[in-house]
Amino acid sequence: MGEIRKTYDIEFKRKAVAMFLEEGLGYKTVAKALGIDDRMVRRWVAHYEREGIEGLKEKRGTSTGSKNGRPKKAKTLEEEVLRLRAENALLKKLWELQRGQEQSDVKPTKPSKR
Repeated sequence: MGEIRKTYDIEFKRKAVAMFLEEGLGYKTVAKALGIDDRMVRRWVAHYEREGIEGLKEKRGTSTGSKNGRPKKAKTLEEEVLRLRAENALLKKLWELQRGQEQSDVKPTKPSKR
């Protein structure tokens, strides 16, 4: 199984960003002081600069799209009828193609000479 990720609260992330931006410490220095990886500090600083304090909030497990799920395929009965007619026409064409292929696969037999 995969490794379980540790989550950090927004105050901890804000502290790391402040150490970098306000105190002028480097990524590695901040990371070493807090006992985390320097890539996390880089990521948090980038998120903070792009989105402000909202960028430090936990985003895992949250969706950004609508909560409605997939849209319905047919909104009206007329649309459903049109879809079914198109599907039937497609199936008829497929059936005709398969029938034509089966007939071409059967080789005619030559009459025997007696």
